[in-house]
Amino acid sequence: MDIETLAFFDRDPSALPLYEAFRGELLSRWPDSGIRISKTQISFTGGVGFAFVSFPPRKAPGALLISLGLRAPLHSPRVFAQTEPYPGRWTVHILVHDRDEIDEELLAWLDDAHEYAVERGARRRK
Repeated sequence: MDIETLAFFDRDPSALPLYEAFRGELLSRWPDSGIRISKTQISFTGGVGFAFVSFPPRKAPGALLISLGLRAPLHSPRVFAQTEPYPGRWTVHILVHDRDEIDEELLAWLDDAHEYAVERGARRRK
């Protein structure tokens, strides 16, 4: 684990194992994904950002907020919040408390987010 990642999790070290599980799943699918660590979030990129990890807005020790860039809203009770910052571009936030929630449903949404990011990245390069 690099210093930047460890510094990010200084705020809540108990969330680090959950992040490692999420990161492992993501990188097993797209090993060439870029990872950017800032003060407030960790971004995963594939052309453009498609998945973002941050801490929940309310104290929830050990939990993470996973945000995905999608082309449409999600209709699921698992969605914590979602917005449409631009027409046809949705930011969907999912609160994850334990490893079991990094399941096939979340990974399918992650697949959609990655596909959308690759499309958007290709359009930007034209």
